[in-house]
Amino acid sequence: MATQGSGRQPKYQRIADELREAIQAGEYGPGERLPGENDLMATYEVARMTARQALGVLQNEGLVESRKGAGVFVRDFKPLRRRGIQRLSREQWGSGRSIWSADIENRNLVVDQLQVSEAPAPERISQVFDMPADAAVCVRSRRFVLDNKPVLLATSYLPADLVAGSAITQEDTGPGGTYARLAELGHKPVHFREEIRCRMPSQEEARRLQLTMGTPVIMICRTAFADEGRPVEVNEMILDSAAYVLEYDFDA
Repeated sequence: MATQGSGRQPKYQRIADELREAIQAGEYGPGERLPGENDLMATYEVARMTARQALGVLQNEGLVESRKGAGVFVRDFKPLRRRGIQRLSREQWGSGRSIWSADIENRNLVVDQLQVSEAPAPERISQVFDMPADAAVCVRSRRFVLDNKPVLLATSYLPADLVAGSAITQEDTGPGGTYARLAELGHKPVHFREEIRCRMPSQEEARRLQLTMGTPVIMICRTAFADEGRPVEVNEMILDSAAYVLEYDFDA
């Protein structure tokens, strides 16, 4: 393997670059099978491990997926463009639209796993809300599936006393979702803060998002604030990094 600064790429990286260029040029379309390890070994005169590493690079980038016993195929999936600012505008949820509708255009996004409960707040959440340790919060846990592909796990926390008796404690929060209901309760969100990190998924996250080995996740923690800076919701989201483009469009 070439040493750092030598100006030479490892063989597996050069093979991955050529395959990536071929995919981008349309030589291999969505759903089409890439050359297998044996093909790459013969074409590039490399060892099996080198061919495997080259294909692994493309899997880690989310361009391809491995199908057991069948080979490696170009991912037949268009990334979801998450419009970080437009989706949270009052015009969006205030008019009865889901904030997710700003992202999906005409595609089919569904929640296939949903659990609503009341539980003691984790320490990190009670600190944000400035409430006593283990004070009760309403917890809304969801899995979002786009075009039959799990793309997002989201868990929202809201002070239980704030939302008691409202539709927020039900599975169906109604038009406009949680933020529209908070507005009706007199706690309209007026400011949002999002923190973004990347890491490798836990085994449970990888299982629920059906991630291939080596695919990282994007963590987004959003806090919604009402008047006078009061936090009214914390939403912790785990995104399949290969399924998303994060877009932030704002004026200078």
